[in-house]
Amino acid sequence: MRVRFAPSPTGALHIGGARTALFNWLFARHEGGELVLRIEDTDRERSTPENIEQILDALGWLELDWDIGPILQTERSARHESALTALLEAGHAYRSHATAEDVKAFKAEHGDDRGFRGREEGGGAVRLRVPDEGATVVHDVVRGDTRFEHVHMDDPVIARADGSVLYNFAVAIDDLDAGITHVIRGEDHLSNTPKQLLVLEAAEAVGLRPPGEQPALPLYAHLPLLHGPDGKKLSKRHGSASVQELRDAGYLPEAVRNYLALLGWGTGDDTTVLSSEELIERFTLDRVSRNPARFDEAKLRWLNGIYIRSLPVPELTGRLEEFTGRQGLEEAARISREKISTLADFWPLVGPLFDGPREDAKAHERWLGEQGRDALAQARAALAGSEGFDEDAVGVALEAVVKAREVKPREVYQPLRVALTGSTVSPGIFESVALLGREETLRRLDRALATSSP
Repeated sequence: MRVRFAPSPTGALHIGGARTALFNWLFARHEGGELVLRIEDTDRERSTPENIEQILDALGWLELDWDIGPILQTERSARHESALTALLEAGHAYRSHATAEDVKAFKAEHGDDRGFRGREEGGGAVRLRVPDEGATVVHDVVRGDTRFEHVHMDDPVIARADGSVLYNFAVAIDDLDAGITHVIRGEDHLSNTPKQLLVLEAAEAVGLRPPGEQPALPLYAHLPLLHGPDGKKLSKRHGSASVQELRDAGYLPEAVRNYLALLGWGTGDDTTVLSSEELIERFTLDRVSRNPARFDEAKLRWLNGIYIRSLPVPELTGRLEEFTGRQGLEEAARISREKISTLADFWPLVGPLFDGPREDAKAHERWLGEQGRDALAQARAALAGSEGFDEDAVGVALEAVVKAREVKPREVYQPLRVALTGSTVSPGIFESVALLGREETLRRLDRALATSSP
């Protein structure tokens, strides 16, 4: 069994492409088969080395490996040209100067485009000869059989006048040569499939199939489209649109793999959190849905939070240090992991503990008025006199202040939080104070009391 992921390097790897790569990877690993990575770089203007590197980088971050490749489609031009010549010589293809407009006008008058075959002459683009009768049937694991009547099909152009082949021809020959047994891709490619099947059948007829055991034609699985939460086709307006954007937003690759696997595929028992090993074990094409799947970044964020909280502190620390470029974050990671859903949430939460308080005028106005300053002064005295300064000792000292003032904890803890971080949001107040240490905590409290005095 052999599948392929064949992205076009015309930009970043989008979420839909990443899901296609993942489904191919899961299927290959589940079946004990092989995954071919082919870069379809025949768009001469938009395909760039930088875009190829982006795709390889995205797949690397997602931890999706491949067994064969990467194969650049442009490096196979000699093979494409020889295959094209074989079809021309056998009469399965012909040259024509007819434009798309010519074909449309002729078809409107005569019902089909077969009349153009009598106009074959030197030069011109190359068209594939579609049989006059019958139909091409696409056997699809997801959608069932789809029948394309030949009478309704134009002879498709498969090469330009200069001999350079077009997408549907190159893809079919590449799949043939690679021995691809299953083609798993988005349903937007369904309309291309009968053309590619006709190329494969013509190639079979002229003996282009390489030696070895492989099926005459691949089996197809066209994946449902991805929509946003509003039910419309997924686009940048719905949030992150590419793998790199998800990485930059602080998502974990294992959480992204888990979430993408559930877009259009189901476990059958509503299980949501699945490791890659579990996904590989359970993945089958017969559980892929025909209905559009909805990509909801809020759900991905929720799932990513579960993964973050499941990481051992040393591992989470390493990921946070790599993401932020800062070192010495283990204690900060420990006290913050229950409050963050992405790696990007971390520094806005703990940064003030390292870099100093923010300047939030509203927070100061709300919590450092007369009552707040009184609570702050009492808290300072309790912390200064505390025998220890670990989280437990800090908790005992501050809880005593709350009890003595006969107020809700927030009436003490929020002024303290604003004084220490400049914000009303931070890790737990006991943990934050202990992380700062006695000297720095008292210094910040003294500064806050001095600058907030009436």
